[in-house]
Amino acid sequence: MVGSLQPAVYKGYTFTNTPENLRTEIQNMSLISFLKDAGEKILDALTSNHASAEDVLKKHISEVGLGNPNVHIEVIGSTVIVEGQVANQEEKEKIVVTLGNIHGVDKVDDRMTVAGGETAESEYVEVQSGDTLSAISKRVYGDANQYQKIFEANKPMLKDVNRIYPGQKLRIPR
Repeated sequence: MVGSLQPAVYKGYTFTNTPENLRTEIQNMSLISFLKDAGEKILDALTSNHASAEDVLKKHISEVGLGNPNVHIEVIGSTVIVEGQVANQEEKEKIVVTLGNIHGVDKVDDRMTVAGGETAESEYVEVQSGDTLSAISKRVYGDANQYQKIFEANKPMLKDVNRIYPGQKLRIPR
């Protein structure tokens, strides 16, 4: 039937009466969960110096070495919403992981788009108590010696292969 709208399904939810462009937008959004009580406590500075959450988080992205991406950040409760356009999939994933690995954040709503089109997404793994990059590498790749691949994928957030903590989320490139 011409002009009829088909329901869109996104992560188990059905959206009816949505035009094709909205269905595509819904499917491109990602809500990624993080451990709320893990990570750096950078948002604690908000009450003391009256900085906006967006300013603090953009500064944090820059300080970890990701430059100044063209993104808009909003914090609603313990969820960070990030939208805008980034250069590539790797930058997108690193921004999500950087924002999610902050104390007090339990979800990142990723609404960013990639300038040159999508590339294959990485997987994510949550660091467990007692984990090392070698142990994670053994679990995901079957080879403990591939830990450097995980370390490189998570730079500049990771600065030392021995400094990971339980609850931290890491990118696992394929």
